[in-house]
Amino acid sequence: MSPADRQTSHMIRAAGLVLAPLLALSACSFAPDYVQPPLPVPERYAGGVDGRSIVALDWNAFFREAQLQALITQALANNRDIRLAAARVAEARAAWRIEGSALYPQLDAVATGTRGRTLVTGTDQHADIKQVSAQLSASWEIDFWGRLRNLRAAAREQYLASEESRRAVATDLVSQVALGYLLEREYEERAELARQSITTREETLRIMRRRYEVGSGNKLDMAQSQVLLAQAQTTLDALEQERAVNRNALALLVGAPVEIAPGSLGLTGDFPDFTLPTGLPSELLVNRPDIVAAEHQLRAADADIGAARAAFFPNVSLTGVFGTSSSDLDGLLGGGSQAWNFAPQIVMPLFNAGRLKGNLQVAEARRDQAVASYEKAIQSAFRDVSDALVRRQQLARQIVTTRALVGAQRERARLAQLRFDNGRSTYLEVLDAQRDLFDAEQALVQLRRAELASVVSLYSALGGGFPMERPVEPRSTDTPAETPASQEGQ
Repeated sequence: MSPADRQTSHMIRAAGLVLAPLLALSACSFAPDYVQPPLPVPERYAGGVDGRSIVALDWNAFFREAQLQALITQALANNRDIRLAAARVAEARAAWRIEGSALYPQLDAVATGTRGRTLVTGTDQHADIKQVSAQLSASWEIDFWGRLRNLRAAAREQYLASEESRRAVATDLVSQVALGYLLEREYEERAELARQSITTREETLRIMRRRYEVGSGNKLDMAQSQVLLAQAQTTLDALEQERAVNRNALALLVGAPVEIAPGSLGLTGDFPDFTLPTGLPSELLVNRPDIVAAEHQLRAADADIGAARAAFFPNVSLTGVFGTSSSDLDGLLGGGSQAWNFAPQIVMPLFNAGRLKGNLQVAEARRDQAVASYEKAIQSAFRDVSDALVRRQQLARQIVTTRALVGAQRERARLAQLRFDNGRSTYLEVLDAQRDLFDAEQALVQLRRAELASVVSLYSALGGGFPMERPVEPRSTDTPAETPASQEGQ
């Protein structure tokens, strides 16, 4: 072995002795241990029903009406907000891959060629320069203090947060489509009630006009009949307008023109009572996607603190180059053309005018913000569930009262018509009774739709719609692995 080779061997062994303990200790991390903040809400819902929460049902098991299922499926496939959310997930996943790549050695192939002319020192002569080289360049930052691992962990949590945000968008989309569909059915049933009233009032107007023409009635009764008919027609026109606006809103949600076949939910009939178990508020921590996303943001903030703390310590990196160099291209593979360079480097920050300390303070402040956002998300979710429970309970009471009112108004209208036919009252009494009956029937349909909407809101508030799925580790190749984001609309 030549003296140069022996010297090289000694340098490599010395570098190995220095780096071995560094590699052994490279699992160090300065990130704070994650501590879940206490639940800032009561342990139970007021008026909630214990039992397995309804969010255990997937959306296509909760919404069983075939046309509604078709609309939701179409919306999940075409809605632009879903596409934006999926693109954000892909972006965050790529960022996770980028941060993870820094943990591994970077290897590059470098080929250079140089040709020029320079002045020979001490003479007035010029010399031509020609140099070609082919090299493999490797560099590696040893993550001794966990800075790179914490950056990768933060990127992973951001990816998971974006995945939960996409789930939140999808859950909200399902809820909005269901609410729009219920509105469509409400307008349809209210419009049908209006058409029935118009038919009845047209016949009444025909009778009143005929009685006036033969002298057995008066013009006031005929005019009152015309007013009653016009009111029903005005209501129908307003309902058709609102129905068209709702169809446009549904088309925006679905991402395509909406075609809904005629049908009825029977909103004026009796619905069997059914229980909706809500579970406990603590279940929101794993069911509500916005809460889960906020928790991932909190974990990411902890990892950022670890990375900011690690920046105060020495940075250890290795750089090496191996290749050949020659003045001619043919000489690159010739003997004696080999060249190499190995350069370990340790950089210790000494003075940076408070930049590192400021970065740490920023990371700590962002963690405080993440804690507050996490707690606020829990409180907002608790309020959403409580509001939905209150609305459902109050609407159930109002429906009982309104149903009784409709029955009473229907009997009143029958008796008023009977009194008028027997000449015992004026037509004004009939007019008032029919107007009040019409308003009561319209109100009952609205209340029944509102009760069903409160059920949808409760399901959404509890975090229903989509089960949680675990992320897939990014592959080292350029072909991304299939993720839940790519499967949701299927």
